[in-house]
Amino acid sequence: MQGGGLTILEMCHTAGVSRASYYRRWRKREPAEEQVALRDAIQRLAIQNRHYGYRRITRLLKRDGWLVNHKRVLRLMGADNLLSIRRRRFVVTTDSNHRWRIYPNLARHMKVTSINQLWVSDITYVRLQQEFIYLAVILDVYSRRVVGWNISRTLESSITQQALEKALHQRQPAPGLIHHSDRGIQYACGEYIEKLQAAGIIISMSRPGNPWDNAWAESFMKTLKSEEVDGRRYRNLAQAKSSIGTFIEEVYNQQRLHSALDYLSPMEFEADRHPAILEAAEKNSHGAGCSGFSSQPINEPRANFFEDVSQRKKKVAKKKESFGRGRLVETATADGNRKWRPSAASS
Repeated sequence: MQGGGLTILEMCHTAGVSRASYYRRWRKREPAEEQVALRDAIQRLAIQNRHYGYRRITRLLKRDGWLVNHKRVLRLMGADNLLSIRRRRFVVTTDSNHRWRIYPNLARHMKVTSINQLWVSDITYVRLQQEFIYLAVILDVYSRRVVGWNISRTLESSITQQALEKALHQRQPAPGLIHHSDRGIQYACGEYIEKLQAAGIIISMSRPGNPWDNAWAESFMKTLKSEEVDGRRYRNLAQAKSSIGTFIEEVYNQQRLHSALDYLSPMEFEADRHPAILEAAEKNSHGAGCSGFSSQPINEPRANFFEDVSQRKKKVAKKKESFGRGRLVETATADGNRKWRPSAASS
């Protein structure tokens, strides 16, 4: 550590103070500066991600190079009133009173080890100012990625069929994939079953009156409602399609951290474990956007997605290498940028 060409020992000798006194004063001042910088970083992340709890905020901080645990983040977020608050609710949209065949539940004890092994699907409603619309989604359970979705004014079977067509076009799954859903007529009708069987997909359905059999899709619907729909007042169908489509494709699939995925986003998780398969699927995804929703703004970030993931990994590795040489303290410079320097323990 240098200061005007002099070492700390030489500066202390010139000033007539001991080196121990210098470090005692440093320890009284620097932790307070570090605390302020950390709280500032937490507040910025909490504002940018208003539905993130302390666990995800902790992961984002670690990505930025902070050495901090979740208990400290929880304490600081609680002190600054930044904790995420969610409303829980369950809405039934399933009509299982029909004449179509019901299939057994094959997903209940299945262990998923790769993409395109198990897809789950579900339908939910979205309230507009003067009407209700409905959203059908299909998720890949392995990565929690939404691979197909569609919005409609009605609950006719076409809403699920179009979501399935988009998922098949984007992923091109091999025969043997299991498709799991509830027992609703939209999934049990002849047209939908024929599309599944033509693609070599095995059919699975939940047990009667047990929504927890489809917990993966229910969890996504809860996330969608709490982080997108509940904070909006859509004027019409076009605005709802645009906003929900942006959330699914840009936020949920590419940015949102999942605790089940070691706090990676679905696309980061797939890129990390199955890059070749994901690149092939991405080539088939262009033009598979929802009807009436422009996919161009969504596809633009995907062009540099793999490059962004690689750069982020290099950044984290560099920070970890620096941590190996001693604990770093982040301070603000005069031009507003962040600067890292060794703490007293590493000097």
